[in-house]
Amino acid sequence: MRKIVFFIIATISFQSFSQELTLDDLQGKELHNTIRLNYILIDQPDEKVNYALQPTMGFIGLNYNIPLNNWLYTGAGFHTAITGDQGGLFTLGVNLGVNLPIYKNLYFDANIHFGGGGGYRSLVGGGGILYPNAGLQYKTKGFSFGIQYGYVNFFTKIQRDDNFSFFLEIPTTVRTSSYANAQKTYVANNDSKDSFWKKPAVKSVQQITFDYFFPFGNSRTDASTNPQYQQIDRVLSILGFEYQRYLTDNTFIYAHVDAMYGGLTAGFMDMFFGVGKNFIETKYVNFFAKMGIGAAGGRIFPEGGLTAYPNIGADIRLTEKFGLSLHAGYHRSVGGIASFQAYTAGFSLKHYGLSGGTKDPFTNEKATKIKTQGIQIGVQNQTYYDVAKFGIPNSDLQMIAIKILYDINKRFYLAGEASFAYLGKSGGYAHGVFGFGIKSNTFLNDKFSAFLEASAGVAGGGRVDSGEGILIRPTVGINYHVNDDLSFNLSGGQMWSPFGNVNSSNINVGLSYGLSILNAKK
Repeated sequence: MRKIVFFIIATISFQSFSQELTLDDLQGKELHNTIRLNYILIDQPDEKVNYALQPTMGFIGLNYNIPLNNWLYTGAGFHTAITGDQGGLFTLGVNLGVNLPIYKNLYFDANIHFGGGGGYRSLVGGGGILYPNAGLQYKTKGFSFGIQYGYVNFFTKIQRDDNFSFFLEIPTTVRTSSYANAQKTYVANNDSKDSFWKKPAVKSVQQITFDYFFPFGNSRTDASTNPQYQQIDRVLSILGFEYQRYLTDNTFIYAHVDAMYGGLTAGFMDMFFGVGKNFIETKYVNFFAKMGIGAAGGRIFPEGGLTAYPNIGADIRLTEKFGLSLHAGYHRSVGGIASFQAYTAGFSLKHYGLSGGTKDPFTNEKATKIKTQGIQIGVQNQTYYDVAKFGIPNSDLQMIAIKILYDINKRFYLAGEASFAYLGKSGGYAHGVFGFGIKSNTFLNDKFSAFLEASAGVAGGGRVDSGEGILIRPTVGINYHVNDDLSFNLSGGQMWSPFGNVNSSNINVGLSYGLSILNAKK
């Protein structure tokens, strides 16, 4: 009997040892992506409307582009108004472009952007936007810049104009592996012969924020309220997401987006970019200050959109990967007529990460183990049927969505999504949802898998009757796997607002691209 037990233990030990993976077993690939910031001046159709409209709108964009080969790229972009009186005009869409060398560092660049969004429905209609443009780009080692001629066209209404735009582009490198390698653990052995992964990781933070705005001064509502332009004397409840990337051990840049779910009729959004610094750091507590500049609007008195948002706070580190943040700040429109302003307070749930490499980028401390994190990035066309509205007839909505799935393990995942309307006479309607999902094993020759998701979030704009914005949406669907990384998906579900009258069935069609990134464990 003892010999049998010894044999079983020895067999298990041998199998565990023989299955130990090192980074030599992980094949990597490098993605040379770019972040493009552009600025566009658009003449307004002020002669076609019967209300006051400033003649020019300043429009800024943030685009993240991924090369498909050495001349063709795709990506996604987010645009918003910062000057004029179109504050609250936000769009989301996808890009397809070409980039061809002309002479030395000079390149020809052209792309087309398709998406949805908007502000005043009288200008954008259903919200669909087409933006073809072409021009010249000059590339240096660390960045590039260019000028383009284009035509911003909200094709469902009268907001359209040809224009010149200027852009700045920053290259970024992402080291990844196939999605087939996701959720595995590798030993970070120092004698590895493969130098691909022996590089500093990226130190980052992702957080979900819960904020409360306390408006004061001349903060007023918009024309859709009754009475119009009334003083805002109530607390606004805000849900948001923030991504931070560290440049030094205590200095970071960040991107932040919010949507309102309580206090006014849904429709307020904001988006910020900024820099922050940790001033006092201990093992468990960290004090920080941040300064953000960006755009905000919707359901408030017409502003240009440009907004500043400084804040301070403290982080409490609960584990190596998770923490809690408490913060307060001051949110104010810049150059607006009514000057919306509010004191803010809130808290955040934080996730700390070291990804894409095998050592801390600032302390050079080496990881002992590496876990590959599975992520899927997708785009969808979403159809919502007979969506309830106020002041205008109910209608179907066509929406474009960008979706990210973050694997917890092989079976369960987290899902985040932003979706904007582009057809259905509700330009400016958008929603953002977070949720949990479960997926099946593959079947039918490993070509198909099924999934179930439960999501909740905030929605508003476009006279969609979502109340103050709370949204719940369960979906069920099926994936068709072209290969380990690329899949097409079809799903359906129900969307309803517990504090509004929306109760709509929907169908989603899209595609997803999966990859694995390295998470370092010290």
